[in-house]
Amino acid sequence: MKPLRTALLFALVLGGLRADEGMWTFDNLPLKKMKAAYGFAPDQAWLDHVRLSALHFGGGSGSFVSADGLAITNHHVGRGWIQQISGPGDKDYLKLGFVAKTRAEEIKVPGMTLRTLMRMENITDQVNAAAKPGMDEAQASEARDQAAKRLSDDLTQRTGLSVNVIRLYQGGEVWLYAYKVHKDVRLVMAPEMGIAGFGGDADNFTYPRFDMDFALFRVYENDKPYRPEHFLSWQKEGLKTGDLTFVVGHPGSTQRLNTYAQMLYARDTALPLRLASLNKSRQDMLEYASRSPEHARQVRTRIYSLENGLKAMNGYLRGLKDADALAEIQKREQKLRAEVAQHPALQKEVGGSWERMEEALKTSAPLAKENAVVNAPSSGPLATALTLVRLIEEPLLPEAQRLKGYRTESERNALLEGLDRPSRNPNAELDHFLLVKSLDDIATLKADHPFRVAVLGTTAPEAAAQSFEASKVSDSAFRKALLEGGVKALHESTDPAILAARRMRPILGDLAHRQEAAQAILTEHGARIARARFQVQGKENYPDATLTLRLTYGPVSTYPANGTLIQPFTTFHGLMDRALAWGPEAQNGAWALPTRWQERKDRLDLTTPFNFAHSVDIIGGNSGSPVLNTKGQFAGVIFDGNIEMLPGNFYYDGKVNRGVSLDARAILECLVKIYEAPHLVNELTAQ
Repeated sequence: MKPLRTALLFALVLGGLRADEGMWTFDNLPLKKMKAAYGFAPDQAWLDHVRLSALHFGGGSGSFVSADGLAITNHHVGRGWIQQISGPGDKDYLKLGFVAKTRAEEIKVPGMTLRTLMRMENITDQVNAAAKPGMDEAQASEARDQAAKRLSDDLTQRTGLSVNVIRLYQGGEVWLYAYKVHKDVRLVMAPEMGIAGFGGDADNFTYPRFDMDFALFRVYENDKPYRPEHFLSWQKEGLKTGDLTFVVGHPGSTQRLNTYAQMLYARDTALPLRLASLNKSRQDMLEYASRSPEHARQVRTRIYSLENGLKAMNGYLRGLKDADALAEIQKREQKLRAEVAQHPALQKEVGGSWERMEEALKTSAPLAKENAVVNAPSSGPLATALTLVRLIEEPLLPEAQRLKGYRTESERNALLEGLDRPSRNPNAELDHFLLVKSLDDIATLKADHPFRVAVLGTTAPEAAAQSFEASKVSDSAFRKALLEGGVKALHESTDPAILAARRMRPILGDLAHRQEAAQAILTEHGARIARARFQVQGKENYPDATLTLRLTYGPVSTYPANGTLIQPFTTFHGLMDRALAWGPEAQNGAWALPTRWQERKDRLDLTTPFNFAHSVDIIGGNSGSPVLNTKGQFAGVIFDGNIEMLPGNFYYDGKVNRGVSLDARAILECLVKIYEAPHLVNELTAQ
């Protein structure tokens, strides 16, 4: 791939927004720019309708698409849940696919929840008022956090909704987003992983594509299909090149408003550490998968997720290694600093913020490297034991000295609820394997390293794992007795995991407090810079992605690559060509059609549009977002971006940045002719 750098391009892109750039919040949409560029801008009724039709799928997105609570997302968004209810043989729904012929056959997915954004409230002024003159960064940050928490609790009590505190513009604005939570969700239909992820890791983040990446779930309430007030009707006419599209979803995280110093920190510290961690986890999962086909089935989704993350992170890092792009980012920051300097009051408040953040990042780098090796397992007996120890010992400290997450009664209750929540997919053999691997990592520390001594002492990882697995922390009665017994019961306990957790707690606590102190400086001064940007530039920018509902828009369009122009649509013809051209054995069957598709492919109208590329600004978390036409109808579901869009985590390049979506016409074609599910087609098109 050619480097994504053209000085003129970046001057245009970073100096002023293109019409199709931006992950816009629903309170601040560029309607005038949209109207000027495309001759159309949605009204408030249109926006309310699509917002209330949209769904938050945890780390992804989705939408209601029928009056009976049918919801659509990507197969890869629902894949972990599908794996949870799968099993060996004919219940391997990832390999074989699944279609419920009746409502009675729809499979309940334990623990799966979806959320609809019902209301949004701006609490910025109330939160900022909590920070008093004379407070340092940590005190101001804590005061704002507590004010936001009180307002959140109040809204929860008044509405019964699930309320999240949302920080936008690096904390320049603070909002409350209130959600209706749907807790009874059932699998309705999922294609085989072989066609949902056709092309495997080789084709991931590329285009042209041929992925049937969708799945259907249904929300129930009181054991009956939920009747949403709003849902998306299916398109009456298909998209064509140049048609304006809208994507409504939950982009996960971007860092476009970060300072230049934060960009360098990501390039030199954060991303390399993350890549090393992902690579290690992938190697561990491949080792486990090599034990047998059944072991491979158990971790198929984990491996897919890790490989997806590795490709994305490498793309992010590639973008930050582009010298021209970083030079333009630095130039933009210098311009803002010069504008701030022209206002004496602003200069007094914000002028030193960039330097304070640089100092905090210098502190953060060694802490991040230390955290990469001094860290407790994220699950299993040691993780549970550490939570129990902290629940007992943290309340003994003044509230301001407690670890975040352990300071208030509501936080304590959330942790207790998490301890009592059953595992989504219990697997003792995999849990043991992961525990030993984490202990192997700790064993690579020097023999006298305090954390190695605390966790292992002189015991080998395998023996230590067996000792920790003999712990009683998974027993609810044991946890209850320990918590009720408090400090006395804790100090008298001889449980091996509890003993290790008591030794680990001060080491991990010290590291966490040092990280919190550095983060408080970044949070405080990032918010100051954001407020200064509002004051000198207005609110013409969009906030970085925060896994909150956003709208982005742009046309179905081509882009230059490989010395030519890339086609805006693919078809079923292209799917068959790619399968035949590679053959079923290449790359471990990456381009092999599932059996059902081989047997029924002659039924297909091969001219049907399959996937398409459009100029929309998306990032991870947008997966599963509905693609809408100007009428607000469902025209497709976005599942990926092209490889060129990955630097979009840090900056936007409208020349080649494209989203990749599954066409609504392809969904109907396969439902009828491959999956023999006309009942679902009738439901989707009945509006």
